[in-house]
Amino acid sequence: MLYGAQPARRRDAQRNRTAILRAACEVMTSQQPVVGMPEIAQRAGVGLATLYRHFPDRVALAGAVIGHLVDRLERCVAAGREQPATFRKALDEILHIQVTMRPLVRLARRLDDTTRGRYLRRVIAALAEPLRRAQAEGRVRADFVPADVVLLFGMVEGVVEAAPGPREAVAAAGRSIDLALDGVFRPVPASSEAGLPIGKL
Repeated sequence: MLYGAQPARRRDAQRNRTAILRAACEVMTSQQPVVGMPEIAQRAGVGLATLYRHFPDRVALAGAVIGHLVDRLERCVAAGREQPATFRKALDEILHIQVTMRPLVRLARRLDDTTRGRYLRRVIAALAEPLRRAQAEGRVRADFVPADVVLLFGMVEGVVEAAPGPREAVAAAGRSIDLALDGVFRPVPASSEAGLPIGKL
């Protein structure tokens, strides 16, 4: 019994962590200004003490959510590595997550520079190969480089912050994403390919 107890506890801890991250994503995909830890614990079906054992505060939880989303991005990109359309689908998904998960964006600003930089470098690295393939197929302007993704993040963030309210921010940001991507990508035949489910747990 003693030898089997620790693996069982680890499995329980992993299930709890997954449930917490799923609940956090639900709460952070909203326009509410404050992320409530009690609400996340309730949605996850765990006690508040369990939540705090995994994540001591909201900033730590936000970092874990970002890490999970980046993991998801890397897996989705790897699965679509042979598809020239992967770059646009991934970039569009990332930019829309930036718009819809505003509580996460606000908490991310409180992460230390080292952590933010590490996640940003992983995103840029994940998009590098899909970008190369899309450029080779003539789908993306030749002078676009992976680091230009940061400029797109800044453009969308400026539009969201300048909007008078949440509803206007979503509409304006959606329009700015369409315009920005139209400036990056070349016309291609219409495709019925679905977007990448980066934000889905």
